[in-house]
Amino acid sequence: SVLAEFLVNAGLKPLSIASYNHLGNNDGHNLSAERQFKSKEISKSSVVDDMVAANRLLFKAPEPETKGKGEHPDHIVVIKYVPAVGDSKRAIDEYYSEIFCGGRSTINIFNECEDSLLATPLILDLTILTELLTRVKYRKASEKEFAPLYAVLSLLSYMLKAPLVKPGTEVVNSLNRQRNALESFLKACIGLEGSSDLLLETRIW
Repeated sequence: SVLAEFLVNAGLKPLSIASYNHLGNNDGHNLSAERQFKSKEISKSSVVDDMVAANRLLFKAPEPETKGKGEHPDHIVVIKYVPAVGDSKRAIDEYYSEIFCGGRSTINIFNECEDSLLATPLILDLTILTELLTRVKYRKASEKEFAPLYAVLSLLSYMLKAPLVKPGTEVVNSLNRQRNALESFLKACIGLEGSSDLLLETRIW
């Protein structure tokens, strides 16, 4: 998902994204159930939908009278439960893209790792950040009383596959935007300036 966002930002047009995973731990067992797998598939597809919607120069928008997604890369996700491999997750991802002058580029990635050791630090970070955010309070200039943040802590989206937000607000699936939001919020809490790569002082006489 992160690589798909990178390709589009670089001006390459993904035509198909295929993801295959097999693992044998409890996560693999849970994802072998149709309902849990469907949730995973939807969350991965949402990132691709965001990527397409963010660049209509590469992907044509749907016609006004239609309800479809418009031009969209083919996308498939396969997850299989293989008890013998235990916690050792194996993943194969292929990105097939259109490049300059109608050329084609194929990127294949094979990854093997201990799945639980990837997930555990995320759980720790989620716990620490959740506790921190419950202590943050704010008020508008016109108000006297401080109030806590909205109960659904959308800033935690950076560590979650399927972000939840306040009803009626934008759902952001882009990993880079999620990280920037979290970093900017924490800096604001301690009075630091937001990050800027403009570096104007280095670009003028």
